[in-house]
Amino acid sequence: MKKNLAVIGYGGQGGWHADHALKSDVVSLAGIYDIDPKRAELAESRGIHAYASLEEVLADPAVDIVTVATPNDVHKQIVLDSLAAGKNVICEKPVEMSCAAVDEMIAAAKAAGKLFTVHQNRRWDVDFLAMKQIIESGKIGETIRIESRIHGSRGIPSDWRCQKEHGGGMILDWGVHLIDQMLQLIPDEIDHVYCNVTHITNDEVDDGFGLTITFKTGKTAYIEVGTYNFIALPRFYMQSQHGTALIRDWREKAQVAHCLHWHESDVMPVQTAAGITKTMAPRDSVTMETYEVERPSSDVHDFYRNVCAAIDGREEQIVKHCEIRRVMKVMEAAFASAESGLPVAFDEAR
Repeated sequence: MKKNLAVIGYGGQGGWHADHALKSDVVSLAGIYDIDPKRAELAESRGIHAYASLEEVLADPAVDIVTVATPNDVHKQIVLDSLAAGKNVICEKPVEMSCAAVDEMIAAAKAAGKLFTVHQNRRWDVDFLAMKQIIESGKIGETIRIESRIHGSRGIPSDWRCQKEHGGGMILDWGVHLIDQMLQLIPDEIDHVYCNVTHITNDEVDDGFGLTITFKTGKTAYIEVGTYNFIALPRFYMQSQHGTALIRDWREKAQVAHCLHWHESDVMPVQTAAGITKTMAPRDSVTMETYEVERPSSDVHDFYRNVCAAIDGREEQIVKHCEIRRVMKVMEAAFASAESGLPVAFDEAR
């Protein structure tokens, strides 16, 4: 039997949730609530029930799941009220702006005995899944460094996302996705974090950032988001013990170079404009193979399928509380580093 879903906030992402619920095999859309009457009218014009208030949503015994898709600064109270009303809760990312707030929500979910999770939908992105597949295959060995980038050229959208009071800025908007992906690719214990931010198009919040995560195993991750890049750098670049993987664009297949033999006694020097070099001489097919990885299949409906199965006790929820909290801790450390200009030690136990 399908579970009934109510969506709080009928903006861009709330509309996405509502549209997908209408096509879902595990949830039915009970309705939406938005503080803007025009958005409520829009929903009604599309045949979607619009609740008159949040209280009405929470008082509806038919509603099993509440999805919170409002601006970031009002997530916490809606989540707490929904849990107190006995609803299972999905919250859009970033769930909040501090670990203290996240801890409050996790405690409330445990006290209510209800599911609480965050919509980390980009775990279903095919570029991320391709990198994960390459790592898990083990073919090019242990990961050394991964670089993950998203570049655009239109600045921050001119809505609440460019306002600090509402939790705007790229660390909280796109960073939360890329950090979550990276911690899935490299789950090792973090040693320290270093971050710098840009304010090219916006003085109030970061419109871009570069974040380096150094792990205690010696692996490193570099995450970069830019909104003033008219030529984008590759989406993913990974160095491993026995090769390299590259995804230039999320619409393209992954390219892999696998080093078959390291030592070469007869490397031919390459002539450059300023002289010869053996160090930068290209490899040949004897010592290296190259191949493409097909784009993995992905279904975003699997998120809601997992949520419903977890509510029924048939599966463990995919986006776990410890993962939600860890991503928030990395973002807190990134802000602290950007403010001080120094690396910030990361305490996994805190």
